[in-house]
Amino acid sequence: MAKARALDKRRKSIRNIRKITRTMELIATARYRKAMDRATAASAFTKRITQVVADLAHAGLEVSHPLLEAHDKQERATLLVLTANRGLCGGYNGAVFRAAVARYEELKQAFPHLDVEVAGKRGIAAAKFRKVHLAQAYTQFNDQPQFDEVNSIASRYLDAYATKKLDRLDVAYTKFVSSSKQVATVETLLPLGSLEGTDAKDQGKQQTGESMYEFLPSAKSILEEVVPASFRAKLFKCFLDAAVSEQIARMVAMKSATENASEMIKELSSHYNRARQGQITGEIMEIIGGVEALKG
Repeated sequence: MAKARALDKRRKSIRNIRKITRTMELIATARYRKAMDRATAASAFTKRITQVVADLAHAGLEVSHPLLEAHDKQERATLLVLTANRGLCGGYNGAVFRAAVARYEELKQAFPHLDVEVAGKRGIAAAKFRKVHLAQAYTQFNDQPQFDEVNSIASRYLDAYATKKLDRLDVAYTKFVSSSKQVATVETLLPLGSLEGTDAKDQGKQQTGESMYEFLPSAKSILEEVVPASFRAKLFKCFLDAAVSEQIARMVAMKSATENASEMIKELSSHYNRARQGQITGEIMEIIGGVEALKG
């Protein structure tokens, strides 16, 4: 009887775990939908403003912007890593940190001064485990990052780059491609001179130096507004992509855990039924044996 009781106790425990994982899956699904709506809404704006900056940078104009040009001396770089505050999301945090470590080793060889900044408790713990010194650590970002919070960080990067206290900024995050594809990647956001996004039909005009735009009051004043706005939008989009990718990873992980728990419960139920049937058969045989002994 003890074996059947142990199996039943374990089965009840797994049922409770299945309830938890199922609830977490539903929560992650709801959060994923909200995060995806925000990321999708910001994607069009970010893509378009990046396209405008790329067009202006390659339009053959006589004006330029400091954010579009690399510094002569490459001495100081910053690597920003975007991870999650919570776990239970499969290999999400591990994939981002592995990509960040690869870029960290690359930047460490090229820049004498390298600062590492991490957003997310999981990334902070991983950095401490690897004994990587953190210049900044952020834990205030959740599944709904706010533009004002990201904008304060972006302003600090822009000021540092303008005063040549920063020569390069790389961001490691999980890029949201679709609901079925998210890629851990590292992008260089500063300088912005390597921006892509020029349409093939516009390349002929840019090669001849013909501008696609008419500027009022001047191209320089427009660049002073558009270029920083492009950087802020791209950095905010990185945070939004990281948020929606985290929820997708957690949703998939909890769904797999729920399905595995259901399979374990099914298997334990089969073992429990066999064990219980065996015990019942043994008890019946004992009763029959006792009756035969009394008759004798």
